[in-house]
Amino acid sequence: MKKIAILGSTGSIGTQTLDIVRERGDIEVTALAAGRNIDLLERQIREFQPNQVAVWSERDAHELKIKIADLSVKVHFGMDGLLEVATDADSEILVTAIVGMIGLKPTVAAIQSGKNIALANKETLVTAGHLIMPMAKEYNVSILPVDSEHSAIFQALNGEREHNQIDKILLTASGGPFRGKTKDELKSVTLQDALKHPNWSMGKKITVDSSTLVNKGLEVMEAKWLFDVSPEQIQVVVQPQSVIHSMVQFEDGSVIAQLGTPDMRLPIQYALYYPKRKPLGGDRLDFAKLGSISFEDPDTDTFRGLALAYDAMKRGGNMPTIFNAANEAAVALFLEEKIRYLQITEIIEACMNHCTYVDAPDLNQILDTEQEVRQWVESRCEIEYCSSNHII
Repeated sequence: MKKIAILGSTGSIGTQTLDIVRERGDIEVTALAAGRNIDLLERQIREFQPNQVAVWSERDAHELKIKIADLSVKVHFGMDGLLEVATDADSEILVTAIVGMIGLKPTVAAIQSGKNIALANKETLVTAGHLIMPMAKEYNVSILPVDSEHSAIFQALNGEREHNQIDKILLTASGGPFRGKTKDELKSVTLQDALKHPNWSMGKKITVDSSTLVNKGLEVMEAKWLFDVSPEQIQVVVQPQSVIHSMVQFEDGSVIAQLGTPDMRLPIQYALYYPKRKPLGGDRLDFAKLGSISFEDPDTDTFRGLALAYDAMKRGGNMPTIFNAANEAAVALFLEEKIRYLQITEIIEACMNHCTYVDAPDLNQILDTEQEVRQWVESRCEIEYCSSNHII
Protein backbone atom coordinates (compact mmCIF):
# COMPACT_ATOMS: atom_id res chain seq x y z
CA MET A 1 0.00 0.00 0.00
CA LYS A 2 1.27 3.43 -0.94
CA LYS A 3 0.73 5.97 1.82
CA ILE A 4 -0.03 9.58 0.95
CA ALA A 5 -0.96 12.86 2.62
CA ILE A 6 -2.86 15.57 0.74
CA LEU A 7 -2.74 19.34 1.18
CA GLY A 8 -5.89 20.78 -0.38
CA SER A 9 -8.05 17.65 -0.30
CA THR A 10 -11.34 19.44 -1.02
CA GLY A 11 -10.10 21.31 -4.10
CA SER A 12 -10.05 20.17 -7.71
CA ILE A 13 -6.69 18.31 -7.61
CA GLY A 14 -7.35 16.96 -4.13
CA THR A 15 -10.75 15.48 -4.96
CA GLN A 16 -9.40 13.94 -8.18
CA THR A 17 -6.52 12.44 -6.22
CA LEU A 18 -9.06 10.83 -3.92
CA ASP A 19 -10.96 9.58 -6.98
CA ILE A 20 -7.79 7.67 -7.91
CA VAL A 21 -7.40 6.36 -4.35
CA ARG A 22 -11.01 5.17 -4.48
CA GLU A 23 -10.60 3.53 -7.89
CA ARG A 24 -7.22 1.90 -7.34
CA GLY A 25 -7.70 0.53 -3.82
CA ASP A 26 -3.97 0.23 -3.11
CA ILE A 27 -3.30 3.68 -1.63
CA GLU A 28 -3.77 4.60 2.01
CA VAL A 29 -4.53 8.22 2.92
CA THR A 30 -2.76 9.05 6.19
CA ALA A 31 -3.47 12.79 6.49
CA LEU A 32 -5.65 15.47 4.88
CA ALA A 33 -5.68 19.27 4.93
CA ALA A 34 -8.41 21.53 3.60
CA GLY A 35 -9.54 25.13 3.71
CA ARG A 36 -13.13 25.92 4.64
CA ASN A 37 -15.19 23.11 3.12
CA ILE A 38 -15.79 21.32 6.41
CA ASP A 39 -18.75 19.26 5.21
CA LEU A 40 -16.81 17.72 2.33
CA LEU A 41 -13.76 17.19 4.54
CA GLU A 42 -15.92 15.31 7.04
CA ARG A 43 -17.13 13.00 4.27
CA GLN A 44 -13.54 12.42 3.15
CA ILE A 45 -12.46 11.64 6.71
CA ARG A 46 -15.21 9.09 7.15
CA GLU A 47 -14.44 7.42 3.83
CA PHE A 48 -10.63 7.39 3.88
CA GLN A 49 -9.95 7.25 7.66
CA PRO A 50 -6.80 9.41 7.90
CA ASN A 51 -4.85 9.63 11.15
CA GLN A 52 -4.92 13.42 11.25
CA VAL A 53 -6.42 16.39 9.42
CA ALA A 54 -5.98 20.15 9.34
CA VAL A 55 -8.13 23.16 8.47
CA TRP A 56 -7.12 26.80 8.36
CA SER A 57 -9.19 28.47 11.09
CA GLU A 58 -9.47 27.50 14.74
CA ARG A 59 -13.24 27.96 14.56
CA ASP A 60 -13.53 25.44 11.72
CA ALA A 61 -11.28 23.03 13.60
CA HIS A 62 -13.62 23.22 16.60
CA GLU A 63 -16.64 22.57 14.38
CA LEU A 64 -14.91 19.64 12.71
CA LYS A 65 -13.97 18.07 16.04
CA ILE A 66 -17.64 18.05 17.01
CA LYS A 67 -18.66 16.50 13.67
CA ILE A 68 -16.15 13.65 13.95
CA ALA A 69 -16.21 13.17 17.73
CA ASP A 70 -16.95 9.49 17.17
CA LEU A 71 -13.64 9.02 15.32
CA SER A 72 -10.08 8.94 16.65
CA VAL A 73 -8.70 11.51 14.22
CA LYS A 74 -6.44 14.36 15.32
CA VAL A 75 -7.62 17.79 14.16
CA HIS A 76 -5.16 20.68 13.70
CA PHE A 77 -5.51 24.21 12.35
CA GLY A 78 -3.49 27.04 10.83
CA MET A 79 0.03 26.82 9.46
CA ASP A 80 1.01 24.50 12.31
CA GLY A 81 -1.76 22.16 11.15
CA LEU A 82 -0.50 22.20 7.55
CA LEU A 83 2.98 21.38 8.80
CA GLU A 84 1.65 18.44 10.83
CA VAL A 85 -0.05 17.01 7.73
CA ALA A 86 2.96 17.68 5.50
CA THR A 87 5.30 15.82 7.85
CA ASP A 88 2.91 13.02 8.83
CA ALA A 89 5.10 10.15 10.02
CA ASP A 90 3.19 7.46 8.11
CA SER A 91 3.09 9.08 4.65
CA GLU A 92 5.56 8.50 1.84
CA ILE A 93 4.26 11.07 -0.66
CA LEU A 94 2.81 14.53 -0.06
CA VAL A 95 0.36 15.72 -2.69
CA THR A 96 0.60 19.52 -2.60
CA ALA A 97 -2.75 20.44 -4.11
CA ILE A 98 -3.14 23.62 -2.10
CA VAL A 99 -3.29 26.93 -4.03
CA GLY A 100 -0.92 29.82 -3.41
CA MET A 101 2.24 30.60 -1.47
CA ILE A 102 0.65 29.10 1.63
CA GLY A 103 2.01 25.79 0.31
CA LEU A 104 5.65 26.87 0.51
CA LYS A 105 6.45 26.19 4.18
CA PRO A 106 4.67 22.79 4.28
CA THR A 107 6.51 21.69 1.14
CA VAL A 108 9.86 22.64 2.65
CA ALA A 109 8.98 20.77 5.85
CA ALA A 110 7.91 17.69 3.89
CA ILE A 111 11.15 17.63 1.91
CA GLN A 112 13.18 17.93 5.11
CA SER A 113 11.14 15.00 6.47
CA GLY A 114 12.12 12.89 3.47
CA LYS A 115 8.73 12.90 1.70
CA ASN A 116 8.50 12.68 -2.07
CA ILE A 117 6.44 15.55 -3.44
CA ALA A 118 3.62 15.19 -5.99
CA LEU A 119 3.69 18.88 -6.87
CA ALA A 120 0.58 20.71 -7.97
CA ASN A 121 1.41 23.88 -6.00
CA LYS A 122 3.34 25.71 -8.70
CA GLU A 123 3.92 28.74 -6.46
CA THR A 124 6.48 26.71 -4.50
CA LEU A 125 8.92 26.59 -7.41
CA VAL A 126 7.93 29.96 -8.87
CA THR A 127 8.94 31.75 -5.67
CA ALA A 128 11.57 29.43 -4.20
CA GLY A 129 12.82 27.13 -6.95
CA HIS A 130 16.41 28.19 -6.18
CA LEU A 131 15.91 26.80 -2.66
CA ILE A 132 13.59 23.85 -3.30
CA MET A 133 15.47 22.01 -6.04
CA PRO A 134 18.85 21.91 -4.20
CA MET A 135 16.99 20.95 -1.01
CA ALA A 136 15.25 18.05 -2.76
CA LYS A 137 18.63 16.83 -4.01
CA GLU A 138 20.16 17.18 -0.54
CA TYR A 139 17.39 15.11 1.09
CA ASN A 140 17.21 12.63 -1.84
CA VAL A 141 13.56 13.51 -2.46
CA SER A 142 11.73 13.33 -5.80
CA ILE A 143 9.71 16.29 -7.09
CA LEU A 144 7.04 14.69 -9.28
CA PRO A 145 5.05 17.23 -11.34
CA VAL A 146 1.26 17.03 -11.31
CA ASP A 147 0.41 19.94 -13.63
CA SER A 148 -0.55 18.38 -16.95
CA GLU A 149 2.05 20.40 -18.88
CA HIS A 150 4.95 19.60 -16.58
CA SER A 151 3.91 15.98 -16.32
CA ALA A 152 3.92 15.84 -20.11
CA ILE A 153 7.47 17.22 -20.23
CA PHE A 154 8.52 14.82 -17.45
CA GLN A 155 7.09 11.91 -19.45
CA ALA A 156 8.69 13.08 -22.71
CA LEU A 157 12.09 13.22 -20.97
CA ASN A 158 11.77 9.75 -19.48
CA GLY A 159 14.82 7.77 -20.66
CA GLU A 160 16.19 10.75 -22.63
CA ARG A 161 17.69 13.25 -20.21
CA GLU A 162 20.74 11.24 -19.17
CA HIS A 163 22.16 11.08 -22.69
CA ASN A 164 20.47 13.90 -24.65
CA GLN A 165 20.38 17.66 -24.32
CA ILE A 166 17.14 19.64 -24.39
CA ASP A 167 17.07 22.22 -27.15
CA LYS A 168 13.67 23.66 -26.28
CA ILE A 169 10.61 23.01 -24.14
CA LEU A 170 7.33 23.65 -25.96
CA LEU A 171 4.82 24.43 -23.23
CA THR A 172 1.29 24.23 -24.58
CA ALA A 173 -1.62 26.46 -23.60
CA SER A 174 -5.31 26.27 -24.45
CA GLY A 175 -5.48 30.04 -24.83
CA GLY A 176 -8.30 30.23 -22.30
CA PRO A 177 -11.84 31.51 -22.83
CA PHE A 178 -10.74 34.83 -24.37
CA ARG A 179 -8.36 33.57 -27.04
CA GLY A 180 -8.52 35.86 -30.05
CA LYS A 181 -10.14 38.77 -28.24
CA THR A 182 -8.73 42.29 -28.32
CA LYS A 183 -7.89 44.42 -25.30
CA ASP A 184 -10.95 46.58 -26.02
CA GLU A 185 -13.15 43.48 -25.92
CA LEU A 186 -11.60 42.44 -22.61
CA LYS A 187 -12.65 45.70 -20.97
CA SER A 188 -16.18 44.36 -20.54
CA VAL A 189 -15.24 40.88 -19.27
CA THR A 190 -17.15 39.78 -16.16
CA LEU A 191 -16.19 37.33 -13.43
CA GLN A 192 -18.69 34.83 -14.84
CA ASP A 193 -17.03 35.11 -18.28
CA ALA A 194 -13.58 34.49 -16.83
CA LEU A 195 -14.71 31.36 -14.98
CA LYS A 196 -15.83 29.56 -18.16
CA HIS A 197 -12.76 27.61 -19.28
CA PRO A 198 -13.29 25.84 -22.63
CA ASN A 199 -11.50 22.58 -21.78
CA TRP A 200 -10.56 22.12 -18.12
CA SER A 201 -12.53 21.98 -14.88
CA MET A 202 -10.47 23.80 -12.25
CA GLY A 203 -10.81 25.95 -9.15
CA LYS A 204 -11.78 29.62 -9.49
CA LYS A 205 -8.34 31.13 -8.94
CA ILE A 206 -6.52 28.95 -11.45
CA THR A 207 -9.36 29.37 -13.97
CA VAL A 208 -8.96 33.15 -13.84
CA ASP A 209 -5.17 32.72 -14.07
CA SER A 210 -5.64 30.59 -17.17
CA SER A 211 -7.80 33.27 -18.80
CA THR A 212 -5.15 35.98 -18.26
CA LEU A 213 -2.29 33.64 -19.30
CA VAL A 214 -0.72 34.38 -15.90
CA ASN A 215 -1.06 30.68 -15.15
CA LYS A 216 1.01 29.90 -18.22
CA GLY A 217 3.59 32.40 -17.02
CA LEU A 218 3.75 30.64 -13.66
CA GLU A 219 4.16 27.32 -15.48
CA VAL A 220 7.03 28.75 -17.52
CA MET A 221 8.81 29.74 -14.30
CA GLU A 222 8.09 26.35 -12.76
CA ALA A 223 9.46 24.57 -15.85
CA LYS A 224 12.72 26.50 -15.58
CA TRP A 225 13.41 24.96 -12.17
CA LEU A 226 11.94 21.51 -12.75
CA PHE A 227 13.92 20.87 -15.93
CA ASP A 228 16.98 23.11 -15.39
CA VAL A 229 16.57 25.17 -18.56
CA SER A 230 16.97 28.86 -19.34
CA PRO A 231 14.03 31.20 -20.05
CA GLU A 232 15.11 31.31 -23.69
CA GLN A 233 14.62 27.53 -23.94
CA ILE A 234 10.92 27.68 -23.02
CA GLN A 235 8.42 28.52 -25.76
CA VAL A 236 4.69 28.78 -25.12
CA VAL A 237 2.52 27.39 -27.93
CA VAL A 238 -1.25 27.83 -27.97
CA GLN A 239 -2.93 24.48 -28.75
CA PRO A 240 -6.66 25.12 -28.33
CA GLN A 241 -7.81 21.49 -28.31
CA SER A 242 -5.77 20.70 -25.15
CA VAL A 243 -4.75 17.36 -26.63
CA ILE A 244 -0.98 17.86 -26.74
CA HIS A 245 -0.09 18.64 -23.14
CA SER A 246 3.50 19.72 -23.90
CA MET A 247 6.53 18.79 -25.98
CA VAL A 248 10.32 18.60 -25.80
CA GLN A 249 12.60 19.40 -28.73
CA PHE A 250 16.09 17.88 -28.63
CA GLU A 251 19.34 19.01 -30.23
CA ASP A 252 18.78 16.90 -33.35
CA GLY A 253 15.43 18.56 -34.01
CA SER A 254 13.32 15.63 -32.82
CA VAL A 255 10.18 16.59 -30.88
CA ILE A 256 8.61 14.22 -28.35
CA ALA A 257 5.08 15.07 -27.22
CA GLN A 258 2.70 13.64 -24.65
CA LEU A 259 -0.94 13.50 -25.75
CA GLY A 260 -4.16 12.62 -23.99
CA THR A 261 -7.64 13.81 -23.16
CA PRO A 262 -7.89 16.83 -20.82
CA ASP A 263 -8.16 14.72 -17.66
CA MET A 264 -6.10 15.73 -14.62
CA ARG A 265 -6.36 12.24 -13.16
CA LEU A 266 -3.71 11.04 -15.63
CA PRO A 267 -0.83 13.28 -14.42
CA ILE A 268 -1.92 12.83 -10.80
CA GLN A 269 -1.83 9.04 -11.11
CA TYR A 270 1.46 9.12 -13.01
CA ALA A 271 3.04 11.08 -10.15
CA LEU A 272 1.66 8.72 -7.50
CA TYR A 273 2.88 5.54 -9.20
CA TYR A 274 5.98 6.76 -11.05
CA PRO A 275 7.74 5.10 -12.82
CA LYS A 276 4.89 2.63 -13.36
CA ARG A 277 1.73 3.28 -15.36
CA LYS A 278 -1.51 1.88 -14.04
CA PRO A 279 -4.92 1.35 -15.70
CA LEU A 280 -7.10 4.46 -15.64
CA GLY A 281 -10.73 4.68 -16.63
CA GLY A 282 -12.12 7.45 -18.80
CA ASP A 283 -12.21 8.56 -22.40
CA ARG A 284 -9.42 7.85 -24.86
CA LEU A 285 -8.28 10.03 -27.74
CA ASP A 286 -10.14 9.33 -30.98
CA PHE A 287 -7.88 10.82 -33.66
CA ALA A 288 -10.36 10.29 -36.46
CA LYS A 289 -13.00 12.16 -34.49
CA LEU A 290 -10.50 14.83 -33.46
CA GLY A 291 -9.66 15.51 -37.09
CA SER A 292 -6.96 18.11 -36.60
CA ILE A 293 -4.79 19.84 -34.02
CA SER A 294 -4.01 23.53 -34.46
CA PHE A 295 -1.28 25.79 -33.11
CA GLU A 296 -0.88 29.53 -32.56
CA ASP A 297 1.54 31.96 -30.96
CA PRO A 298 0.24 33.51 -27.72
CA ASP A 299 -0.90 37.14 -27.93
CA THR A 300 1.36 38.67 -25.28
CA ASP A 301 0.38 42.23 -26.19
CA THR A 302 -3.25 41.63 -25.23
CA PHE A 303 -2.49 39.11 -22.47
CA ARG A 304 0.29 40.95 -20.64
CA GLY A 305 0.51 38.38 -17.86
CA LEU A 306 2.68 36.02 -19.89
CA ALA A 307 5.10 38.75 -20.98
CA LEU A 308 5.40 40.00 -17.40
CA ALA A 309 6.15 36.45 -16.23
CA TYR A 310 9.06 36.14 -18.66
CA ASP A 311 10.33 39.51 -17.46
CA ALA A 312 10.09 38.42 -13.81
CA MET A 313 11.88 35.15 -14.56
CA LYS A 314 14.72 36.89 -16.41
CA ARG A 315 15.17 39.47 -13.64
CA GLY A 316 15.25 36.69 -11.05
CA GLY A 317 15.75 37.25 -7.33
CA ASN A 318 12.43 37.87 -5.61
CA MET A 319 10.79 39.27 -8.76
CA PRO A 320 8.88 36.00 -9.43
CA THR A 321 7.57 36.25 -5.86
CA ILE A 322 6.44 39.82 -6.50
CA PHE A 323 4.75 38.67 -9.72
CA ASN A 324 3.01 35.77 -8.01
CA ALA A 325 1.96 37.60 -4.84
CA ALA A 326 0.61 40.53 -6.84
CA ASN A 327 -1.41 38.16 -8.97
CA GLU A 328 -2.81 36.37 -5.92
CA ALA A 329 -3.88 39.69 -4.40
CA ALA A 330 -5.34 40.99 -7.68
CA VAL A 331 -7.26 37.82 -8.47
CA ALA A 332 -8.72 37.83 -4.95
CA LEU A 333 -10.02 41.37 -5.62
CA PHE A 334 -11.40 40.31 -9.00
CA LEU A 335 -13.16 37.29 -7.48
CA GLU A 336 -14.79 39.71 -5.03
CA GLU A 337 -15.71 41.87 -8.07
CA LYS A 338 -13.85 44.86 -6.62
CA ILE A 339 -11.70 45.45 -9.73
CA ARG A 340 -12.10 44.99 -13.46
CA TYR A 341 -10.54 42.12 -15.39
CA LEU A 342 -7.74 44.08 -17.09
CA GLN A 343 -6.66 45.53 -13.76
CA ILE A 344 -5.27 42.14 -12.71
CA THR A 345 -2.19 42.48 -14.93
CA GLU A 346 -2.02 46.24 -14.30
CA ILE A 347 -1.63 45.55 -10.59
CA ILE A 348 1.05 42.91 -11.26
CA GLU A 349 3.08 45.35 -13.35
CA ALA A 350 2.67 48.13 -10.78
CA CYS A 351 3.98 45.85 -8.01
CA MET A 352 6.93 44.76 -10.14
CA ASN A 353 7.83 48.43 -10.60
CA HIS A 354 7.36 49.52 -6.98
CA CYS A 355 8.14 46.67 -4.55
CA THR A 356 11.58 46.05 -3.06
CA TYR A 357 13.91 43.91 -5.16
CA VAL A 358 16.11 41.28 -3.46
CA ASP A 359 18.76 39.54 -5.53
CA ALA A 360 19.07 36.16 -3.77
CA PRO A 361 16.21 35.85 -1.26
CA ASP A 362 16.14 33.26 1.48
CA LEU A 363 12.85 31.73 2.67
CA ASN A 364 12.14 34.52 5.16
CA GLN A 365 12.81 37.21 2.54
CA ILE A 366 10.44 35.44 0.12
CA LEU A 367 7.70 35.47 2.74
CA ASP A 368 8.51 39.09 3.61
CA THR A 369 8.18 39.98 -0.07
CA GLU A 370 4.75 38.38 -0.18
CA GLN A 371 3.64 40.51 2.77
CA GLU A 372 5.06 43.68 1.25
CA VAL A 373 3.21 43.06 -2.01
CA ARG A 374 -0.09 42.35 -0.28
CA GLN A 375 0.26 45.47 1.86
CA TRP A 376 1.16 47.55 -1.20
CA VAL A 377 -1.95 46.36 -3.08
CA GLU A 378 -4.16 46.74 -0.02
CA SER A 379 -2.93 50.28 0.71
CA ARG A 380 -3.73 51.40 -2.81
CA CYS A 381 -6.87 49.37 -3.41
CA GLU A 382 -9.49 51.75 -2.07
CA ILE A 383 -7.92 54.87 -3.57
CA GLU A 384 -6.52 53.67 -6.88
CA TYR A 385 -8.19 50.39 -7.81
CA CYS A 386 -11.48 49.61 -6.15
CA SER A 387 -13.06 53.09 -5.96
CA SER A 388 -12.24 54.42 -9.41
CA ASN A 389 -11.56 51.11 -11.19
CA HIS A 390 -8.58 52.86 -12.72
CA ILE A 391 -4.96 52.75 -11.68
CA ILE A 392 -3.40 56.17 -11.25
